[in-house]
Amino acid sequence: MSNMNISRGNVVPFSGSAHKDKSRQLQLLADKILERHKQPEDQYEVAALLESMGWNDDRAIKEFGVEDIFELASGIWDSIQNRIVYTPFSRTEKPSFLRSLYETIRTFLRGLIFAVPMAVSVASMLVLKFSLWSYQNLTVEIATSIALATILSFITVGGFTQAIARRGFFYIIQGFYNLARKSTFYFIRLGFLACIIISVLLLLFNFLFNLFSYEMILIIVIYFFFLNSIWLSVTGMYILKKELVFTSLIGLGIFLVYILFKIAGMDIILSQIISLLIVTILSFILVSYFFTKEEKQKEKGIEIKMPRISITLYSVTPYFLYGFLYFLFLFIDRVNAWSTNSDFMPYIIWFRGQYELGLDFALLALIIPMGISEVIVTNLMNDLEASQRGYLAKEIDKKYRFFVRKYYKLLVIILLSAIASSYLVYQLTLWYNKISLLMNDQNILTSDTTRFVLLWGIVSYVMLSVFLMNAVILFSISQPGLVIRTILPAVVLNVVLGFLLSRWFDYSFAVIGLLIGSLFMMVLSTYYVRRVLKNIDYYLYYAS
Repeated sequence: MSNMNISRGNVVPFSGSAHKDKSRQLQLLADKILERHKQPEDQYEVAALLESMGWNDDRAIKEFGVEDIFELASGIWDSIQNRIVYTPFSRTEKPSFLRSLYETIRTFLRGLIFAVPMAVSVASMLVLKFSLWSYQNLTVEIATSIALATILSFITVGGFTQAIARRGFFYIIQGFYNLARKSTFYFIRLGFLACIIISVLLLLFNFLFNLFSYEMILIIVIYFFFLNSIWLSVTGMYILKKELVFTSLIGLGIFLVYILFKIAGMDIILSQIISLLIVTILSFILVSYFFTKEEKQKEKGIEIKMPRISITLYSVTPYFLYGFLYFLFLFIDRVNAWSTNSDFMPYIIWFRGQYELGLDFALLALIIPMGISEVIVTNLMNDLEASQRGYLAKEIDKKYRFFVRKYYKLLVIILLSAIASSYLVYQLTLWYNKISLLMNDQNILTSDTTRFVLLWGIVSYVMLSVFLMNAVILFSISQPGLVIRTILPAVVLNVVLGFLLSRWFDYSFAVIGLLIGSLFMMVLSTYYVRRVLKNIDYYLYYAS
């Protein structure tokens, strides 16, 4: 500390040996203040801390020659600020190129592999004409039942999967696999309870109002139950990084359907139900086994109590709501399209394969961006962590500008990857059409409806990929409220616009609700992320 004394809020020189004693006293007093409070807000809080330590104006005047305690607090505040600004630090060393490349590929595959089960199912439909829960030649009644069961399962279980992932990752990162297992199976039980309640309500509602035939409602409930079970188990495997195992189980289920349906000659519905049952049982056995194995290897008998259920539920509520709203947004346009009146409408909802086919192919465009998003978000979070040691306090504006520029670069990357993925999907669709024509099979692009839905569906999913990246960033900085503020009005837009346009023009115009909602989420979430990055220190402090 330089030769200084405090006088009237300014720093003036001491003369002779007096400055050493006064400077040392000031340093010791500043140390005591910092012991009481690591980060005082301003000189007024320092003054309050001094008074709590027994200092008053008389003592401040006698020992430091200042006018009052506030002048002393001002000098101590300046001393603390100088310490913060000029404290030396070491820059974070960057990993080697090969190490960075390895981590990038690994992270990309982790993001990509979560979409592999979807790709496996679509590939199975294209090659075998059936998957674990669908079949190309089903009657429209059964197709409607299975489609409704699939949509309802995603919407019902979406919140529970988000809750499982949030709490599971939270405990696993700390090495508490025992708590992760208990938390995961707690939410799985809640998911099953919700599934049973909804199934009973569906049966009761259909009995009172006769919306569907008995065969249809039975198929809806059975597929709904088994698909719920599968989605819950896959989340457990995801947090344990066992996505390949689940993908293998999907492949096994499709193989079992092939054996029972093609070789044994069993009915396709019965074949799928048996296969779904086997896959569900194996999934939960494996999840339990993997948790037990990790517990024994990494916790070494440590037993930690679960927090109160009320605390757990409160902490995951925003994430649960996000999961519910996200899948509602993703599927509500289908409900709008399928519920539009037509010349033949025997039930309140009627499956329209041409619309579904366009969206199924468009959805493939999300696979590559999901892997890219995992990489760039991980990279951004690592940089944010390193920035806490890599920037001086006086460089705060420089840091903010750096991260905003970096975010814009990531935004360009995710958009370009989504556009490239969309182009690839469209070309693969054209190639599949040519193969189908050579084999005298159905050409999926002969329908104007399928082409219209495919085009606007792809555009929607490009914008949705940006929102998903933004959502992960906001979740990583503990800002789920901003994600909810984005997705809730988007759901309303999707519902209202899709409903009106499908009634005013054609049922295929329900996809425009998806389009406008995705555009809204992309723009608003981008605004929120930019706002957060401009005040990143505050949000990181809040998150901690």
